[in-house]
Amino acid sequence: MTGTVPEGKYVDLGDGLRLHYHEAGPADGPALVWLHGSGPGASGWSNFKHNFPTFAARGHRCLVLDNLGFGHSSKPDVDYGMDFVVGGVIRALDRLGVARASVVGNSHGGAVAISLALAQPARVARLVLMAPGGLEEREVYMGMSGIRTMMKVFLGPDGITREGMRKVFGLQLFDPATLDEATLDERLTIAATQPKRVMTSLGVPHLAPRLGELACPVLGWWGTDDNFCPPTGAVTLSRACKDARVVTLSRCGHWVMVEHPELFNRWTADFLAPELAS
Repeated sequence: MTGTVPEGKYVDLGDGLRLHYHEAGPADGPALVWLHGSGPGASGWSNFKHNFPTFAARGHRCLVLDNLGFGHSSKPDVDYGMDFVVGGVIRALDRLGVARASVVGNSHGGAVAISLALAQPARVARLVLMAPGGLEEREVYMGMSGIRTMMKVFLGPDGITREGMRKVFGLQLFDPATLDEATLDERLTIAATQPKRVMTSLGVPHLAPRLGELACPVLGWWGTDDNFCPPTGAVTLSRACKDARVVTLSRCGHWVMVEHPELFNRWTADFLAPELAS
């Protein structure tokens, strides 16, 4: 193995559950919570290792979470509906003393971030959403080539294999050649610990009708070659949110922050700068 997800810290959520996270930046800086996407072997580290150190260096208290069922966090034999996943985030933030934070969410993590902001608007200062889920009905997502391939790989008779994982990432990135072997190893190691129930029960409600309720500023990102979440969601975000700016990038797939890290870091830092000044 050339890459494994390093262990960071754990917070006890009660009920025998622990949530794993990485922390960086000053303890008294404005909190910035990072919520990863789903898929076999997903973790906060694999999603954001090229991003959060930049924000920690700027003065944010970065908390890179592994949602329940993912990374090094607990993986109980339960259904992973949105209430369960968001509840884990809320309990973690309560125990970590985070009363208010900006939240960065990719894909399923974007849907979690939106759900958190809707459930506790006073908790969320700003939202950064990279191709968030929940903006279409479930049938639309199940018709996407990336989602179909991911589920076949996760549920296939051979289990998670290196080639199967490579096939998924071939659809996740605009240029599959940019996939590094360390990330593949990280995902494979975590995937081996995940019960199938994590993916088969992962429920995301249709959140588009509620976007107008978001009280905080929103920065959206979308690759026009996304095979997992339809790029039309970029227009949905910009039209439905009260205060949103949305960036669309050509020659970019589902992982904006990985495929264009310098641009993502720079423009997102500008968006979050008022939190450092407050």
